[in-house]
Amino acid sequence: MSPPSSRHVVIVAFDGVQPLDAVGPFEVFAGASRVAATAGRPSPYRLTLASSDGRPVRSESGLTVGCDPLPGPETEIDTLVIPGGEGGRAAREDGRLMEWIGAVAPRSRRVATVCTGAFIAAQAGLLDGRRVTTHWASADRLASEYPEVEVDPDPIYLRDGRFWTSAGVTAGIDLAMALVDDDLGSEVAQTVARWLVMFLHRPGGQTQFASPVWVPRAERPGVRAVQTMIEEDPGADHRVPVLARSAAMSPRHFTRVFTEEVGETPGRFVERVRTEQARRELEATDDTLDLIASRCGFGTSETLRRTFKRRLDVAPDSYRRRFRVPAVQGQP
Repeated sequence: MSPPSSRHVVIVAFDGVQPLDAVGPFEVFAGASRVAATAGRPSPYRLTLASSDGRPVRSESGLTVGCDPLPGPETEIDTLVIPGGEGGRAAREDGRLMEWIGAVAPRSRRVATVCTGAFIAAQAGLLDGRRVTTHWASADRLASEYPEVEVDPDPIYLRDGRFWTSAGVTAGIDLAMALVDDDLGSEVAQTVARWLVMFLHRPGGQTQFASPVWVPRAERPGVRAVQTMIEEDPGADHRVPVLARSAAMSPRHFTRVFTEEVGETPGRFVERVRTEQARRELEATDDTLDLIASRCGFGTSETLRRTFKRRLDVAPDSYRRRFRVPAVQGQP
């Protein structure tokens, strides 16, 4: 029997769950209990991985995970964790599961979602009027399907009162680490982080991991040609008067038309293209920041740093350390 001080953490599972969404947080809470055992203290958490019928679930990657039945709705739950995965849409249509979430969530001290688990929580009406996050690739869909939810696509995790939401997959581990930190303090959380060989607080937001956003192509041939010209040579002189001449327009008229058709000003478009080119060069080359800044049109490495920090919330040297792709032997 668990000690009175232990917190009951229930992680929901369903067929098609993203396995790391569920297992990652489970391991963090279990790690905190191991830290306590090493220090001779009672376990701070009691963990339950539960499915609707108590049967094992088959995850979206094919991994089969054993589960307990969902606890009774009268059970005292400290933390309810709702993961995501390809099976999330079917989970939203599982009347038994949704009824159970609707019954236990209001009685739980806190509710946490991982990745597209936010869709399940939103379907249950838990996130209306709240600021949440989810996997960067699903943020627009979440905002569209649940307009009462305020979706911020960049944070690794967010807290809004007793509701915590996280980005995709491994971000559930970051979220669980934050929950442990909130419960037991940074010393315990830091020890768990060292055991898992990870950051206690991961630097930067989701933008550093996201694929470049597709930019609409202008309908006017002249403006579309300017877009292509910028993308083919990001480091060239792309001041508005130069671009306007290429489109055979006055600078003022060009700026207005470009913004209407592309959805952002010429200056923002140029900065976006240059940033994406710098990302590619940081991933694929060992060139200095000065060289990359010059080639991509930033002029100086300091301008590159400022732009990277503003747009991606991470420094270029930190980005390179995480995403540098080593050359295959015999290839450049």
